[in-house]
Amino acid sequence: MTFEDFNFKAPLAKAIKDAGFKEPSPVQKEAIPIVLNGSDIVAQAHTGTGKTAAFGLPIINMMDCDGSVEMVVIVPTRELATQVSDELFRFARNFGVNTATVYGGSSYSRQIKHINNAGIVVATPGRFLDLLNKGEISINPKYVVLDEADEMLDMGFLDDIKEIFTFFPSSRQTLMFSATMPKQIKALAETILYRPEFVTITKSDTTNKNIKQFYYVVDERERDDALIRLMDFKNPVKSIVFCRTKKEVDRLSTFLVSQGYSAKGLHGDMEQRQREEVIRAFKRGSLETLIATDVAARGLDVSDVSHVFNYHIPFDSESYVHRIGRTGRAGREGIAVSIVTPHEFNSLKKIQKDVGSTLESKVIPTIRDVQMKQKDSLIENIKNQKISDIARELVDVLKKDYVDEDIALKLASMLYSENDIHGSDKIGKTISEVEKLFARANADRGGNRGGRNRGGRNRSGGGYRGNNNRNRSGGGNRSRNRNNTNR
Repeated sequence: MTFEDFNFKAPLAKAIKDAGFKEPSPVQKEAIPIVLNGSDIVAQAHTGTGKTAAFGLPIINMMDCDGSVEMVVIVPTRELATQVSDELFRFARNFGVNTATVYGGSSYSRQIKHINNAGIVVATPGRFLDLLNKGEISINPKYVVLDEADEMLDMGFLDDIKEIFTFFPSSRQTLMFSATMPKQIKALAETILYRPEFVTITKSDTTNKNIKQFYYVVDERERDDALIRLMDFKNPVKSIVFCRTKKEVDRLSTFLVSQGYSAKGLHGDMEQRQREEVIRAFKRGSLETLIATDVAARGLDVSDVSHVFNYHIPFDSESYVHRIGRTGRAGREGIAVSIVTPHEFNSLKKIQKDVGSTLESKVIPTIRDVQMKQKDSLIENIKNQKISDIARELVDVLKKDYVDEDIALKLASMLYSENDIHGSDKIGKTISEVEKLFARANADRGGNRGGRNRGGRNRSGGGYRGNNNRNRSGGGNRSRNRNNTNR
């Protein structure tokens, strides 16, 4: 099955093609026809299964694009709101539809202006409810989506969501996505949905079994050294390093080049011509390492990426699954490596829970570990090296002062010095240190659990991206000289 089988409108089909999407994921195969049919839906699917496209594509295809807010997506966090908004904007921009992102951090007036110019609003519950209660906005969306419903329940947003739905018309089409189905979510579905159809996607559908996943715990100041050491040790044929921000991409690409790596950045602020040149170089193998943001790499389809490195782990599980999915393609084995700090343990645990796969804890290799890893390739290169006349003359000169063994040892030492390993010998935490950190994090979490502090909401914020009546109650090679050790 391909996306062409859904018979989307031409502008949407072009956006899908530009994004590099080819075959729909399991949740997309199941959900899209139901949504296109106009039915409400409850989809139990973990983050990372392609839910944004599962609801976004069919709704955009059905929108009238009349300048009003036709779609509202409610999500638990500002990070997810930004990601969902960005993705929906890319799908809808060929229709001239803008998206508004609503969350804490911006002025009311700017946020209201964005909503008034948008066809799609992606919002966190608190601030969105504030706008509705104060009468600052009046919208009648035809389509409403609750994404990560169980997460919003855990964060204490259930009452806010119920109140939000009292502002919406009863004739809407409502979609709910949740990783789990606790009693409160089932009760909510019975209240706000009309004769929904159900879709369930198991964890086994989420990640590629050909991808081995590892994580390494370091202090924040050790990230750069850890990345270099891991790249030296794992010796990727072709790799992608994922960063959270464009600024981080620029800094890290400059740093890697200064360390002798064949690396370039890829992000949305680059001119189209530059982006195309970088992608072509990466695909043909003249560029060894690509440093990219999630959005920039969304449509990247390269079958021979051997390693993915998460310089920072992403904010959400869907981004994690997307990132590691760049490797392990076309039946090949892939390696996914995440660099994390102790402060990111909760995010790491949530990703493991959502994707249903185990990330194995590892220790950053020492300098000797890397040297030993290089040994076999150095030996192979020496075996295959043809002996030149000038080399014979050089050895004859050296024999006047040294025995054969000393000459061989000096030349071998020279080879290793040309493949010098930078950074401290010990980087990051040991396995026992990681276990203690996890135990402490679990203890802290157990002692500090509690409901959402509703005493003072302090809600503000937003962002903007531009270009059946139903009776419901409740309304390549590095320039660095590594002596060709098959790197």
